[in-house]
Amino acid sequence: MSITIFADRESAVRSYCRAWPVVFDRAAGSWLYDETGRGYLDFFAGASALNYGHNNPVLKHALIDYIAADRVSHSLDMFTAAKRDFLTALDEIILRPRGLDYRVQFPGPGGANAVEAALKLARKVTGRTDIVAFAGAFHGATLGALAVTGNPLQRAGSGVPLTDVVLLPFASRDQRSRDQYSRDQDGGPADLGPGWLERQLAAAGPDGEIPAGVIVEVVQGEGGINVARMDWLRGLAADCQRHGIVLIVDDVQMGCGRTGPFFSFEPAGLRPDIVCLSKSIGGYGLPLALTLIRPELDIWKPGEHSGTFRGINPAFVTGGVALRTYWSDQAMERRTLATGERIAGVLAGLSACVPRTGIEPRGRGMAHGLAFEQSGLAGKVASKAFESGLLVETCGVAGEVLKLMPPLTITDSDLDHGLALLAEAVRSVC
Repeated sequence: MSITIFADRESAVRSYCRAWPVVFDRAAGSWLYDETGRGYLDFFAGASALNYGHNNPVLKHALIDYIAADRVSHSLDMFTAAKRDFLTALDEIILRPRGLDYRVQFPGPGGANAVEAALKLARKVTGRTDIVAFAGAFHGATLGALAVTGNPLQRAGSGVPLTDVVLLPFASRDQRSRDQYSRDQDGGPADLGPGWLERQLAAAGPDGEIPAGVIVEVVQGEGGINVARMDWLRGLAADCQRHGIVLIVDDVQMGCGRTGPFFSFEPAGLRPDIVCLSKSIGGYGLPLALTLIRPELDIWKPGEHSGTFRGINPAFVTGGVALRTYWSDQAMERRTLATGERIAGVLAGLSACVPRTGIEPRGRGMAHGLAFEQSGLAGKVASKAFESGLLVETCGVAGEVLKLMPPLTITDSDLDHGLALLAEAVRSVC
């Protein structure tokens, strides 16, 4: 079938379809199928919006039953049975077992909505304006979220100055991302040890304003699968607590089990003031976002942060079923960590096979990347993989990292097949 209608009528801002110029028509599990019936193994998973795969049968049947019974679809922020069931599942299965006492705000349909609400609330609570964010970060494309995003290409699209944000180095555990994102304003290596944020505040002098909040990704997804050092995260949290700075963790892409535990910050022992969730929190790929708030910070006035699509009840249904099906015990976390180790082993072997190319494997759980030293190689490998029937995207400031994020529910045989296709593509290009 022709794709000319897309070129004729869809905005030039479209991106993924340029790398994968076929018309997809059907999907199941870890596979997408185009109109000709050709299958593509999906190591993209909707940028982690499809952690449970395409058309997951458990979630699908619950959704069909809900819609067929003429249940509520759209409800703004009214009370509904579907919302109650979702909140109950979140409370009983996720929050209480982890000792987390959060109020749940439904800020709108997407991750940027969750981030915007978090930034506004941090400023409202503290009465201060500046937000600390990090080199390599991506938090969304709306103006507030874009201001705390570190990608120059994304920031250039704003059309206005992006103010009241201080971008600082990011303490990655990976060598190449350390070289790229961990330099101070003079270009030298930044001292990112304990007390780092306090030193940054002291360097600003007596007139330097303490920021309202700090927003951080534990693993930077769009920035290049940059995994933060745990000691740095703990020190950052301690500094925030000492100075009354609101700590915001953006877990939009890396939450809902992508790194192993449900929240990416759990291994660091963090208790963030605010957590942003979206993508797979809706289970089925339906739009849903949450801003989780410590109760004492929930000082919103009724209607102060609003939006039409806060109550997408089909997403409450599939999101709640996903929590009850996959997170009532630790099986999903254990499987994700074990599968992640298998992926890491294959990537380490690939980097050893082509040492002259300069490939650095990195990642946590089932979020992995291959960072290529030579410009353009990651894109070439992604193109070769697509030709073979594998969907992988690139990330990083210059698209230098190949990003692998298959569904958490992928079968062992599909995983092995996809990794074989990836290895073939890397060897062919490199």
